[in-house]
Amino acid sequence: MNKDRPIGVFDSGIGGLSVLKQFVRFMPYEKYIYLGDNAHVPYGNKSAETVKEYAKECTEFLLDKKVKMIVVACNTVSAVAMDVVRSVSDVPVIEMIKPAAGAALRATVNGKIAVIGTRATINSKAYSNEILKLSDSKKIKVLSEACPLFVPIIEEGWIRHDATRLIIEEYLNDLYKTGVDTLVLGCTHYPMLAKLLTEIYPGLTLIDSGEHAAVSAVRVLAESSVLKEERNEYVVKPEIEFFVSDLPANFNEQAQRFLGFEVNSPKRVVPGRSLPK
Repeated sequence: MNKDRPIGVFDSGIGGLSVLKQFVRFMPYEKYIYLGDNAHVPYGNKSAETVKEYAKECTEFLLDKKVKMIVVACNTVSAVAMDVVRSVSDVPVIEMIKPAAGAALRATVNGKIAVIGTRATINSKAYSNEILKLSDSKKIKVLSEACPLFVPIIEEGWIRHDATRLIIEEYLNDLYKTGVDTLVLGCTHYPMLAKLLTEIYPGLTLIDSGEHAAVSAVRVLAESSVLKEERNEYVVKPEIEFFVSDLPANFNEQAQRFLGFEVNSPKRVVPGRSLPK
């Protein structure tokens, strides 16, 4: 496999840009292709069968772009559709759950871990099952909470809004009172609330699934000898090609909020059950 091939990243919408940000942070010299399936967002309230269909289409689209790795930057797909993604992919696949589960176990001191995410992710119990499977201790306790309102308020840009603080407290105050010391951000939107979460719940260790997925990807690419070498130059703007199945009016504004830099306008692919090759 050629080192110069891009890394393919897909999500149901723009949340996966927080994952892409972490990949760019750890691997700034790589090329990236990002696919946001905005026409079908959100995945979190759809059936597992439907999510699997969308995940298969997104994976095939990226494979046709000759990527050297598939990054499933969607916790819902990671929870319910990895069997389908891996069955069609002939390149390494990185998902969100296992890297974050391992990081949570390394971070916790008292063995009490909380997971927040979409209803689909929480109902799948993918995170809690993975954490308990990786743990060698019966003392590990995992609590979960679905936080469906976080995604719309983040996409609205209400990162520091008073209403956002109230919603966070409504979802998480009781969870925090149980004594959890580690919180897994089980949705790619949620890292946008990290600073506010830390203010409200001091001492709570936050686990960003995108960050730990990126670390895992570095290792996989290096072991396969397809990791691009670092260069003695500063990357002003990473090389990223954006595709969306539907173009939100404020995509560029939201993308800049997630990534921290201006992006090129995305190319729209025809929405529907078959993404164009």
